[in-house]
Amino acid sequence: MTTTATATKQFMTSDQLLEHWQGHRNLTRRVIEAFPEKELFEFSVGGMRPFAKLAGELIGIGGPALKGIVEKNMEAYNEEGFVPKTKEDILKKWDEETEVINHYYSQITEERLQETFNLFGQYEFPVYQNILYFIDNEIHHRGQGYTYLRALGIEPPFFWERF
Repeated sequence: MTTTATATKQFMTSDQLLEHWQGHRNLTRRVIEAFPEKELFEFSVGGMRPFAKLAGELIGIGGPALKGIVEKNMEAYNEEGFVPKTKEDILKKWDEETEVINHYYSQITEERLQETFNLFGQYEFPVYQNILYFIDNEIHHRGQGYTYLRALGIEPPFFWERF
């Protein structure tokens, strides 16, 4: 097998990565909106957490993690800080955290994306891998939300309609 040297080309810019992530966040927001109020907080399948709890986890990761990365703070993850009582509480906080994500993400340089950071004092990976984890985790939990909605007889939003 022969190997040839080629110039490294960038797959995507950091702005494109943020746009991709925010597309997922837009879709997850629409999944939250699709839930009836009661079921958002109470319905589960197979012992999994209700979607309100899953949304709370996602709210507790993105913005706080990026803030930690920018400020080089390895404070432990805290999901218990936000305890919503209504769907409106979740949507309001979701939108607030979207702005937090935009604010801190804009402070992370292309070079910084390659640096290793011990996120929440537990996850020591390059910054870009942590961000990809945030996206993967959201997709995973949104899939649970799709299962819940279908079990409730509600058609979820099309997964490809992110914007």
